[in-house]
Amino acid sequence: MTPRAVLVGVQLPGVTDVDHEADLAELGRLVHTLGFEVVGTVSQKREGLAAGTVLGEGKLKELAKLTGGTGEIPSGATKQRSKAREKWEALDDDAEDEAVEEEADEDAPAEDGARASVVVVDHELSPSQARNLERATRAEVLDRTGVIVDIFHRHAKSREARMQVEIARLNYVAPRMRETGGGKERQQGRGAGESQLELDRRKIRDRIAELKQGLAAIQADQDQRRHARKDQLRVALVGYTNAGKSSLMRALTGSEVYVADRLFATLDTTVRALQPETRPRILVSDTVGFIKKLPHDLVASFKSTLDEALEASLLLYVVDASDPTCEAQLEVTMGVLREIGAESVPHFLLLNKSDRLDPQRRAELLARHPEAIVLSAHAPADVTALRQRIVDHFERSMVETTLVIPYTRQALVAQVYEHARVVSESFDEAGRTLVIRALPAAAEKLARLQER
Repeated sequence: MTPRAVLVGVQLPGVTDVDHEADLAELGRLVHTLGFEVVGTVSQKREGLAAGTVLGEGKLKELAKLTGGTGEIPSGATKQRSKAREKWEALDDDAEDEAVEEEADEDAPAEDGARASVVVVDHELSPSQARNLERATRAEVLDRTGVIVDIFHRHAKSREARMQVEIARLNYVAPRMRETGGGKERQQGRGAGESQLELDRRKIRDRIAELKQGLAAIQADQDQRRHARKDQLRVALVGYTNAGKSSLMRALTGSEVYVADRLFATLDTTVRALQPETRPRILVSDTVGFIKKLPHDLVASFKSTLDEALEASLLLYVVDASDPTCEAQLEVTMGVLREIGAESVPHFLLLNKSDRLDPQRRAELLARHPEAIVLSAHAPADVTALRQRIVDHFERSMVETTLVIPYTRQALVAQVYEHARVVSESFDEAGRTLVIRALPAAAEKLARLQER
């Protein structure tokens, strides 16, 4: 049976109704990616999250009706609230109750069989808030960070991605661990004086240290590979999750990268050559997708995939133009790139999924972003045009130079063809004369090689 979930969101000051609804809709897609069925939504406007339960008392009871809970926190779980907050909430809850009486929640399940077993909150919860909500609703409680971490855990394929996600997951779980029935009893023998909870947390710290050590070795190897590619032309696809980056990667490179219409389908960095191949060769890399409120632990864990963006010669900002919130998604992408210092890397803005746009929407987007490239990753003509734009971009950065390679050093010719485009070739008594076009750094390196 598909687990049922209720979404919970608090609209804080400064957040518009449109943005709040978009956040909840995105949370719904995240929950769907985990395999849950959304059967209800509870939303409230507040000056801030309630310290103990996120929601006010009225909304908490409304939520409990969807899960079969009491809406009250059993004795032993204290509400953290000030007297001023209590007075303000009493007025707020009175207004809520009146509103609930006047208008029934259309998302509420009609029968007990449709009750939700999971509550998903569109905010980061403290351990005490999660516990209080669980006691009041009698349901499993997840916050946005927990949902994203769980999705990453399920989708990680490579050893590096699995290690990165496990670090983020352990950092998330450690402060939320609780004492079990006999957990406060002191252990005997080795580690005496520590409770079971303390032992478990120490094991987590040791495991994180072990993972970081293994990850450092993998990333050192990746750094070496990136250093070997530093003289090559590199394009990185960046953008919001499910914007179509992997579909575009497949179209540009002809590679069989994994493509799925779901959030965070790609967590592993893939590097392939642009097809048909150019001289010098252009490498294209696909990166992990971004999302609003992406947990900092995951940003830190996926440093290697973000380094691909930082060290690229050209970034392709991929946006799902058919999504009503595409502007906000673009802002999130640019915010993450600013955070890692990649905002100064040359870029193209790609408004993808144009096959889903009507003429009016297309015109509106182009008026707002006249420099953007409107395309569909599934339209061969659009992909061909994009490929030419990429080639032309690098062509403008190239310089023309002449190399004379003696017949005794013909092994250098292979390096020339790998790192430059040969315009003309001739032979005389001095050797082979090549007129090439290459990036300045590559041309300078080749010139030094011929002089040795």
